[in-house]
Amino acid sequence: MTALIVGGSGFLGAELVRQAVSDGREAAATFHSRPGDRPGISWHHLDLRDAHRLGELLDAVQAGVVINASSGNADWAVTADGSFRLAKETARRGIRLVHVSSDAVFSGSQPVYDETALPDPVTPYGAAKAAAETAARLLHPSAAIARTSLIIGDGGSAHERVVHELAAGTRKGALFTDDIRCPVHVADLAAGLWELADSDAAGVFHLAGPDAVSRYELGVLIARRDGLDPALLPSGLRADTGLPGALEVRLDSRATQRLSTVKIRGARNFLSKG
Repeated sequence: MTALIVGGSGFLGAELVRQAVSDGREAAATFHSRPGDRPGISWHHLDLRDAHRLGELLDAVQAGVVINASSGNADWAVTADGSFRLAKETARRGIRLVHVSSDAVFSGSQPVYDETALPDPVTPYGAAKAAAETAARLLHPSAAIARTSLIIGDGGSAHERVVHELAAGTRKGALFTDDIRCPVHVADLAAGLWELADSDAAGVFHLAGPDAVSRYELGVLIARRDGLDPALLPSGLRADTGLPGALEVRLDSRATQRLSTVKIRGARNFLSKG
């Protein structure tokens, strides 16, 4: 059974590709701008706005399962409409679908959000991701929808780059002490997604870390791991900026973890130098 990783050249997609090759999986991956450089996998150009090309690709690779790890940000045509097309075409062909969603679907008005929580987005990106969830649940009822939070790695994520740039003084801005999320390590997230891909589990799952930390605390943890001086990191309150979006979004992943063999570590764990 061939696994197709949509968005394989992105940060999460690259880890999904790495694990697929390491595990000896038959896999293919898509890219929009440039293919990845991991050998042992076939790369295919895909624009999720092109329904005809999508159908052709699914048939060409004979996909048995698709993991949608694409990121169109707030581009509705890609993030929402593209996910709609993918759910429709995979359902038509009886292909297993794992759709990666985000904590951006929530407003932060609730203390915590478990897998039963309904989206109430407050940003264009969150609205597009919520629409994508709805499309997957409506058109492909047997699909697995995996919500996650800030994705961190071993130096390659956008969040880690921001910390280094702020510490070096090459970037303006601040890390907010009132902006709370539940970061996850990219390797843990990818392993959890592969476990869902190998199962017949349907519905909504949460793959986020157990530690709710502020963007500032996350930055301090990254700085300490990487040998940077945390005192160089500017802090601030997001509430003072007027920026749109939720302040505190705490994903409760305990129900998913009870069903999973993949241990999702918290940020204080995977960023610890010890």
